[in-house]
Amino acid sequence: MTTLIKTVAPKEVVYPSGDGKPVAETYSHFIAIITTLEVLKQYLFGQQATVLANQFLYYIQGNPRAKVAPDVMVIFNVEPGGRDNYKTWEEREVPRVIFEMTSASTKNVDQEFKKRLYAQLGVEEYWLFDPRGEWLEERLKGYRLVGQDYQLMRETRSEVLGLRLEVQEQLISFYREDTGEKLLMPQDLATALDETQQQLEVERQRAANLESLLAQYRDRFGNLPE
Repeated sequence: MTTLIKTVAPKEVVYPSGDGKPVAETYSHFIAIITTLEVLKQYLFGQQATVLANQFLYYIQGNPRAKVAPDVMVIFNVEPGGRDNYKTWEEREVPRVIFEMTSASTKNVDQEFKKRLYAQLGVEEYWLFDPRGEWLEERLKGYRLVGQDYQLMRETRSEVLGLRLEVQEQLISFYREDTGEKLLMPQDLATALDETQQQLEVERQRAANLESLLAQYRDRFGNLPE
């Protein structure tokens, strides 16, 4: 007599990519997140790195509740490009830099829970930026991981990124430490592109005028001497 043993396949763990909540608390916070994302994406283009914004970071395999959604996180030694979410055990890397666009309503979570969690995960730099100046007088504050705890940075410079940070109205401006050059923001890139196109049009018109003059010369005097 054969005994049949019924087996139940292990339930697949689902790691959602969204929770239906707004990306940011206010328009100012949204613009600060998107601008920081795009500036750092351009800066790290071509490197083995990715920059993600407001996407779930899962840090315990098998536990989809163990998650957090940093406003902007920078991860090195991974494939470039976007993800629906980020799982540390699959990528085998944790973010090295995290930015939180903080406010009066999120300051406790940002200063307590997230700060402790990011330190435990080994995030090297943790930045708080208050676009509206609601509770941070200096608007921008950075922490560097020393041992297992964060220490406040005296200067707003990222050793990991090689950038100096400054507050510009309700945004963060980034400057290369090696050259002092300011990284272009999306609106700056659009302006630069427009200026380049205008310059190309001027050069095209100049070349056309020169060709017209050469044609007139050939009509009167023949081909130019070799």
